Amino acid sequence: MKKIIASSRYLFIIAAISSFVLSVLIFVEGAVLTFKMLSTTFAQPIESTSVKGMAVESIQIIDFFLFATVFYMVALGLYSLFVDDDLPLPDWLEYNSFDDLKNSLIGVVIVALGIFFLGKVVVWNGGTDLFFFGSAIAVVIFSLAYFLSIRRHH
Repeated sequence: MKKIIASSRYLFIIAAISSFVLSVLIFVEGAVLTFKMLSTTFAQPIESTSVKGMAVESIQIIDFFLFATVFYMVALGLYSLFVDDDLPLPDWLEYNSFDDLKNSLIGVVIVALGIFFLGKVVVWNGGTDLFFFGSAIAVVIFSLAYFLSIRRHH
């Protein structure tokens, strides 16, 4: 029974491979969107309205790459924590505990929320809707940052 339980950690290979595949797919989609935007940009003259559209599209593409990064970090983290802790990784990507992985992911989520809000700011047409939306994002970011600061003190 002990061997079966100990070997069950290899189930995390499924999660690591799945996360890695998702990461690759999202990276490819981000690259495809980048090349589509470039081809559209060079095919038409740049107007003031298209600059705003390009900015929004660029921010959305960056969101794709951030999400791909999250899935990549999950894949590496799960694999190195549960399957093979000798995986050669840079220091900033080494995970010694599940908490390390969560903390890294929270950092990326905070950045993603900031970029998502930036996308809304670019297309904002006035009104109070942006204030409430920004306040909601600020509360989430503050909560996550507070959680991280408490985790670091313990």
